[in-house]
Amino acid sequence: MRTRFLIFAVLSLCLVLPLQAQDQPHVFRNATLYPISSEPIDSGTMVVQGGTIQAVGEAGTVDVPDGAVEHDLEGKVVMPGLVDTHSHIGQVSGGDGSAALHPDARTIDAINVRHPSLNRARAGGITTVQVLSGSGHLMSGQTTYLKLREGGTVADLNACKDRPIEDCGGMKMANGTNPQRENGPFPGTRARAAAMVREQFVKAKEYQRKKQQAESEAEMPDRDLRMEGLIDVLEGRRTVHFHTHRHDDILTAIRLSEEFDFDLVLHHVSEGWKVAEEIAEADVPCSIIVLDSPGGKKEADDLVYRTGRVLNEAGADVAYHTDDPITDSRLFLRSPAIGVRAGMSREAALESVTLAGARMLGMADEVGSLDEGKDADFIVLNGDPLSVYTKIEQTWVEGETGFDRSDPDDREFATGGYRVYDDAIQHVHE
Repeated sequence: MRTRFLIFAVLSLCLVLPLQAQDQPHVFRNATLYPISSEPIDSGTMVVQGGTIQAVGEAGTVDVPDGAVEHDLEGKVVMPGLVDTHSHIGQVSGGDGSAALHPDARTIDAINVRHPSLNRARAGGITTVQVLSGSGHLMSGQTTYLKLREGGTVADLNACKDRPIEDCGGMKMANGTNPQRENGPFPGTRARAAAMVREQFVKAKEYQRKKQQAESEAEMPDRDLRMEGLIDVLEGRRTVHFHTHRHDDILTAIRLSEEFDFDLVLHHVSEGWKVAEEIAEADVPCSIIVLDSPGGKKEADDLVYRTGRVLNEAGADVAYHTDDPITDSRLFLRSPAIGVRAGMSREAALESVTLAGARMLGMADEVGSLDEGKDADFIVLNGDPLSVYTKIEQTWVEGETGFDRSDPDDREFATGGYRVYDDAIQHVHE
């Protein structure tokens, strides 16, 4: 009996200890803090407890709870965890060749959260990410917002506190050359592409009207999953994240959003610099990409490094994204650095991979800056965030370490080549 009691006590202690460790306050001292929402703090102090930021300020101005775990970060830099507004990690997929528009396809049904590409993102300092399907469709399906905490299911990584994973995301749309195909149900021209999109939104509005006017369950229209996805867009529950490159395609996307009154974020906008005033006047944010190597599609020929600066100066909200694997998630901080090289301010550049991206995902109240009450998502660097020589040493998600470069297993994801990320990795370690 005594032995059984001891075993039970030990097991109970094992269950309780992780909870106690999670609730124990941590204090990070002596680092240069980049809150993003305010000026940098030299030799700052940050207190984290229960997954949230409790206090941020200059040394000597912050109350530190008794028993806090001490972290001396002398010579280090701390900034918010990076927000990637456009990524394809997790082997995600969307619609197939049966139709050009798949508003019913859900990426939550096609994300492998145990895939090593998520470790690559953590090694790159990314803590919040939108995972989208491809741009080979006018509408490839519903996207998913993930928090890159540890977890074995897509629900474990749900980034939304107030709604289930099924509702935590936007809608992926595209125009230009990618969704144009000569055969099958796909459009052969830009004009036909826009017409097909308008046709589906008109149907969705009619479906919406029937649901609103139904006075009983018997009068409700038959359930239509495609229309339900579009009603989410029409009623503001899903933001449209629109892949577009050429200046005329950008304006088409804006016209569609104004005609059907849906929330819009423009993605890529290679020629956004040509219509920056029109984008700013429409008050549409832009999630842009930097290509630092040759290649790609013809419609991106006029992609220039100064796009971020031009859009920002025009008054548009600007975020960078990886489009991983187009930009390796581990190299995400190179994008704002290249933006600065092309004339973007440091402040706007650092905001473009943190708070600006959070705004585009509707999560600015939870992530994107080091502010009291926000999620304790942050990264520790060994130098200037925009220096090519700087390394990300740690990534913290909600007060828990998600990546530590000093750990040999984590370091492999920061430094390894392609074989670290393909399926063979699972056999290499056996």
